[in-house]
Amino acid sequence: MIGVFIVAPSAASRAHLRSLVLEAGLTPVGSARDLAAIDDTVLDSEPDILLIDRVSGPPESERADLMEIAGRSRVVLLVDRAGQRQIVRAFQEGAWAVLPRELSAPQLRAALGAVVAGLIVAHPSAVRSLAPSPALETAAPSPPAEPLTKRELQVLEMLAAGLLNKEIAARLGISEHTAKFHVASILGKLGAATRTEAVTIALRHGLLLL
Repeated sequence: MIGVFIVAPSAASRAHLRSLVLEAGLTPVGSARDLAAIDDTVLDSEPDILLIDRVSGPPESERADLMEIAGRSRVVLLVDRAGQRQIVRAFQEGAWAVLPRELSAPQLRAALGAVVAGLIVAHPSAVRSLAPSPALETAAPSPPAEPLTKRELQVLEMLAAGLLNKEIAARLGISEHTAKFHVASILGKLGAATRTEAVTIALRHGLLLL
């Protein structure tokens, strides 16, 4: 059963999302008003999903908190009429899914199931807004200034498989702190802001094979 921790700004919105989660056949495991209320106790309980209503706080003030949390749990954001800039920012912050606030219970169940399986999920309208114009060319990323170590390449493969820091640590028999250090080193060497961007750059440079 998928456990869902809800973050929403008002009691009414938290109650609505809890009802939606139950209707989707999922398990609500707690709730909070904003990201500041999410501490190690919540994350150590290992909820499968953090379902966050994006109006839960000013984006800039929450960005660092969200990026930190995204390394320890799978984050799903609910947004309203997201434009390209908002969607790109959400994925840069480490979100696994960006979904419309008005989605149905079956849609929620399908989306969260896909996220737990290690997939990145977005609503069709969001995908269309991200599609580049045929007239535009995307510049190739610069090659890594410093080669990745053998251990970093192992961690990179696990990032591509969608593993979280604690899962990487368990696979390699290292501490979560060490896993986090390796991830940060990979991002730095590849010039990536997020785990998803690091995997994309690694694929372009042949550091990963599909």
